[in-house]
Parts: sequence; structure tokens; C-alpha cells
Amino acid sequence: MSAANERLDDAITDFSRRLVEVDGVVKTVYVAGRGPAVVLMPEMPGISPDVLRLARWVRDAGFAVYVPSLFGVDGAYPTAESGKEVVRRACVSAEFRAFAGGGTSPVTAWLRGLARQAHAEHGGPGVGAIGLCFTGNFALTMALEPAVIAPVVNHPSLPLDDPAGLEISDEDARAIQERVARDGLKVLAYRFDDDRWCTGRRFAAYQALLGDAFDGRVLAGGSANTEPPPFFRDVVETPHSVVTAHLVDEDGHPTLKARDEILTFLTDRLS
Repeated sequence: MSAANERLDDAITDFSRRLVEVDGVVKTVYVAGRGPAVVLMPEMPGISPDVLRLARWVRDAGFAVYVPSLFGVDGAYPTAESGKEVVRRACVSAEFRAFAGGGTSPVTAWLRGLARQAHAEHGGPGVGAIGLCFTGNFALTMALEPAVIAPVVNHPSLPLDDPAGLEISDEDARAIQERVARDGLKVLAYRFDDDRWCTGRRFAAYQALLGDAFDGRVLAGGSANTEPPPFFRDVVETPHSVVTAHLVDEDGHPTLKARDEILTFLTDRLS
């Protein structure tokens, strides 16, 4: 890694680093803050400085934020070459179902266990879950855990080979529909209108599955940050990450408004 990239990496010194075990599987989780728990999952290619910026906003809004390490190098600035290698490894990993027909990613069972532990530790009415890109739909399938009551699905990119598909098994889809009917579950979601990894067809599939419980919000691609990190510029090649890499941190900007809407959604559901 170059000296320039080292200056852009995040040392994650303001989070506690924990080893969390669920069903015999141990993963690293970064935890900070107090209040109701929110599990914030990383986007490709890992827990980047932009993901950590979002985690700190969640923490500062009055939540205990849990950031599990699922792939990549924690705190690393997203370069193109290293990012492509992380994607390649994730796509062949048994923990993920990156392509159509794969159903629900097995790692979501571990994430549901993390949510249970976080709820037991912090109490309150339930737990929030924020998915981003590769983990976008994980926030929905985490809602198979009753403790998860505030799922936020950001620009879900899976399955990579089916722009109208959802990364969820038929059985789990029916179970989510039952939660919607029984518990009044609501799902907040975001995408850019010209995102080729999360298209309007995918949001239409969510709408068909969830009905009025799905609140899918679409931002103009022209509002995206035009100078994202190299991975997003050279590999993603499209407006994509609404509240991380393509966010513009300026008062009144649509992406910053989206961040505020997410924090309000979490507050309304978890307080």
C-alpha cells in the first residue's frame, strides 16, 4: 500500500474490537456507542473509511453500532485492484450467494445471531440493521430474527447476474411476508436512478414481495459524489453508494438528506 493510501486508511481507534461467536463461528465486530443496537454491515470491498463515517453518524445519533467484518481489510481505503480481489473471493465463498438461484446467503444466520446478542446487551424494543451494496439485502433477511425491527436496505447488488432478482430463498421470502403481516414490519431502501447494480427492476421486485411495507426511495444519479475512491470510480463505474462512497457531505444535499432519513427511521422504530 502506498503512503498516500495509508493516510486515507482508518485505524478504527474509537471502536472496541470484539470477537463474537455465533453457533461456533467467530468474527470480528467493531462496536461503539450507547443506546438501542444497530448492526451496520459493510459494502464491498470492506469496512472502508466511508462505512466507518456512517457508523459514527449512527453512533452519534444515540445508538450502539455494531460493524461486523465480513470481507476485505478493515479500515482500508478502497483501491481498484485490491477491491476486485475481495469481490472475487466473496463471490466464491460458501458464506455468500452472489448469483441468481443461490437463495439466502448463509452468513445472514450468523448476523441474526449477532443481532440477538446486541439486543440482549442493549435492550430496547429491538435492533436496527443497515445493509450496503453486497450486504444490502442482508438487512431484510436479518428480519427473520424477531429482534430486528428496523431494516434499511441500501442499493442491494445481489444477485449480481439478475437485475430483477432478490437474494433470498422462497421459504425466507414467505417468512418475511408473514412478519410484515403479523408485526407491521417496515423496510426503508435507497438507490440512485441510474445505478446499474441496483436497478428499478430490483426495487420493483421488493415492492412485489413487501407491498406497502417497502419504502423505496430513489435519488438522481447526478447528485452522486463525482470523486469517490478508486474502487467505486473504476470498478463500480456508476452512482451506487448513496450514504457512503457517493455521499456528498454538504448541508441540504440529497445524499445527506438520505442519511438523516435513515437516522430518523432508526429513531422512530427503536426508541
